[in-house]
Amino acid sequence: MLLNIIKNYVPYNEQEVKDQQTILRFIEQNSDVLYRTNEIAHITSSAIVVNESMTKVLFAFHNIYQSWSWVGGHNDGEENCLHVALSETKEETGIKNVRPWSDEIFMIDTVYVHNHIKKTNYVPDHLHLNITYLLIADETDELSIKQDENSGVKWFDIPDVLNHVNEERMWSIYQKAFNKIMQIREKGAL
Repeated sequence: MLLNIIKNYVPYNEQEVKDQQTILRFIEQNSDVLYRTNEIAHITSSAIVVNESMTKVLFAFHNIYQSWSWVGGHNDGEENCLHVALSETKEETGIKNVRPWSDEIFMIDTVYVHNHIKKTNYVPDHLHLNITYLLIADETDELSIKQDENSGVKWFDIPDVLNHVNEERMWSIYQKAFNKIMQIREKGAL
């Protein structure tokens, strides 16, 4: 199922063409790609969460990376990436009223993750083979943090949010998302 969903995704740009090829090859060669026990690379699912008018984005302040970022997490055996993205969004932000803009993948990225300490354990450098969905949330919902992962959850105006992101490696990924959102808004496909 996961393999077919990724195969059927139409890449947005050259980066996604390459990343799609890499992810498909890695899945075919690694039966444990859904588990973080694969310390080289594993599937993760993220969400770009926007308000109904797609003018604001919901980001969390990530404790490990000390930066405002999208929400999401490890699949930990779950093949349904949309389910993971929705669950992680609710868990990390406290938001309850959230739905997918589409059941289709919104973006695909291979994200390099620097080594770090998580819950007193060393995590080596590795890759997140990331599947992203665009989610629509009610910006009036009460927000809450997930203390072991983030220390803030906040709505940002899309044109301003990159001023708050300290992870330079993520700028191009987020900008790609915001460009795609702008195209959706211009087409009036809300």
